[in-house]
Amino acid sequence: MNTSPTLRLALLGTAVALSLAACNRDPKPAEGQQAEASAAAEGPLSYESATPYAKVKLTLPEAVKAFPELYQKLYSEEVGKLKDYTEGAQSDRSEFGSADLPPYEKQIIYSNPVETDRLFSMLRTDFDYSGGAHPNTYATGLLWDKTSKKFLTAADLFAADADKAALGRTLCDAVNQAKKGREGAIPLGGSDGMWTCPDLKKVPVVLAASDAAGKASGITFLLNAYDVGPYVEGAYYLTIPFATLGKGLNPVFAADFGGTGKTGDVTNALSPE
Repeated sequence: MNTSPTLRLALLGTAVALSLAACNRDPKPAEGQQAEASAAAEGPLSYESATPYAKVKLTLPEAVKAFPELYQKLYSEEVGKLKDYTEGAQSDRSEFGSADLPPYEKQIIYSNPVETDRLFSMLRTDFDYSGGAHPNTYATGLLWDKTSKKFLTAADLFAADADKAALGRTLCDAVNQAKKGREGAIPLGGSDGMWTCPDLKKVPVVLAASDAAGKASGITFLLNAYDVGPYVEGAYYLTIPFATLGKGLNPVFAADFGGTGKTGDVTNALSPE
C-alpha cells in the first residue's frame, strides 16, 4: 500500500518523538542513584543508651556526612560496640552480684575533623569507666583516603625510605619539650630508664589543622596516659609541623601539607569537651 508524503512525515515525526522520549528516560536511573547516594549520608550523628548496668554514647561531627561510605561504616560499627559493651556490663553485674554499684560508662567521641584535598582525619576519643580507681581515656586517629575510599594507617603518611630514627628523635624531643610545661613531669630517657622514647610506628596520629585551605599544617601524635609517663601526667597530643618532618613524609601526600597551625603540646586544644 502506498503512503502519502504527508502521512510518511507524520509517522517519521512520531518515531523521532518516541526515540527522544526513550533517551530522556536514560538519565533517571543516574539521578536516582545520586539521590540514593545523597540519602546514604543522612542519619543520626549520635547514639545514646542508658540501663541500670551501663550508660553509653556515640558522637560524630557533621563533617563525616560528606563521606557516605565512611559514615555508614563508623556509625554501624561503633553502635555495635556500644551495644556489646552494655550486654557485657549486664553480664558482669549479674555474675558478681554488684547491682547496687553505679553503671559502667562509655563514650566514643569523634572530633576535630581536618580535610585536605585528598585526606580526611578525625580524633577518636574512647572514655571508659568500668569500675576501678579511675576512668580511662584512650585516643586514636582516623585517616580516610577520599580517592581510594579506604582507611590509612599512620605509617602510610611516612616515606618508605624515611629515617625512622631521626623522626623518632624529633618526636622524643617534642615530648620532652612538652613535659617542661607540666609540673613534676618525668623526662624521657632519665637515669631510672622507666620512661623511654615511644616507637614512632606505633603512635596513632591525626592531621593538624592549617590556615591554608585544603591543607594540613603537620601531624599530631597521640600519646595516651602511661605511654610516656605516669597516669598523673595525662595524655600528650603533640603536633609537629610538616616542614620539620621534611622528607620523612610520604611524597604521595606531600601536596596535602601546607600553611601553618598550632604546634607543640595541643592536648587541651584537641581534647573534646
